[in-house]
Amino acid sequence: MQTFILQAKYLDRLIQAIRADGYQVLGPTLSERAIVYDEIRSADDLPRGWTDEQEKGCYRVKRREDDAYFGYAAGPHSWKKFLQLPRRPVWRAQKSVHPMQITAVVEEAPDMAFLGVRSCELHAIATQDRVFVDGRYQNDSYAERRGKLFIVAVNCTSAAATCFCTSMNTGPKVTLPNDLEMTEVVDGEDHYFLLCSGSEKGERILRQLPLRRAGKGHRKAEREAIQRAAKQMLEGPRSFDSSDLKELLYRNYESPSWDQVADRCLSCANCTMACPTCFCSTVEDATDLSGEHAQRWERWDSCFTADFSYITGGPVRPDTRSRYRQWMTHKLATWYDQFGTSGCVGCGRCIAWCPVGIDITEEVQRIREAEKP
Repeated sequence: MQTFILQAKYLDRLIQAIRADGYQVLGPTLSERAIVYDEIRSADDLPRGWTDEQEKGCYRVKRREDDAYFGYAAGPHSWKKFLQLPRRPVWRAQKSVHPMQITAVVEEAPDMAFLGVRSCELHAIATQDRVFVDGRYQNDSYAERRGKLFIVAVNCTSAAATCFCTSMNTGPKVTLPNDLEMTEVVDGEDHYFLLCSGSEKGERILRQLPLRRAGKGHRKAEREAIQRAAKQMLEGPRSFDSSDLKELLYRNYESPSWDQVADRCLSCANCTMACPTCFCSTVEDATDLSGEHAQRWERWDSCFTADFSYITGGPVRPDTRSRYRQWMTHKLATWYDQFGTSGCVGCGRCIAWCPVGIDITEEVQRIREAEKP
């Protein structure tokens, strides 16, 4: 693939070209003291010059020393909220003289373009694809939205303290298919993006931009920027060996470590709501006071809630210990049996957004230490 240079001052030309192609552009915005994904109408909507600081149970934004557009890590929202909708109607029913009439709710999916998708999040989307598209039972709502998607991926050039994608082999370099791939380089007064296309749709957008071919110096700057992000994680406290996670957790199903984490866990479900791969949902039925109309809704749910595993006689997982063990063991072990990959992409959201600061990487190390003689 040929690599091109787009000067940062022309970034809005890229956004407008995608919008002119009929896509609703969604990307990072600064809102309510967090970097969240929302509609992008111009480059001015991007969090230029802002970054995030993250640690256990801690997230804050602050100004950068430069004007980077994508100089942040991962905010509280993931792209799944646009693909697996947090809440959507499934069917509506109306009482009539004949048997009740039930009508499926079919909402036409918009043509969406995701701007600024990190490598870990591409892996997360691919994981949800296996659940909702590639599996035996397809989620039509997700599949339609996913099928219309245009992806502009961005290579990470800096990492938050909570990031550990290098341990999960999901980043920071983009390796999965996309329509356009970007790397942002800020070198003093020189501010530009390296761009290459991964599809015919991406090629069509590139032809509309004021580009020039990248030289060896530009590509070297790109490699060094990505390597800098990888080094931050590899030398950080959250780097760990993930090659034997499945076997490790299967061996330690009755580890005393589960009791220790249960003493701290609130079963609040924050980790699952922030996680880009968690896909649990439930349905709820509602009727009006007249009894003439009813609706069924699908909404996100979590294995941390007592009602999620409730069957006749009570919940299958009645306590926090069993629920945390279910989440972590599914995420890092049984997911391999179901989908052939880990359910964790190393984005670190579950660490930052846990109100009591539970760190999944520390829990892995705790279990590993507990089994030593």
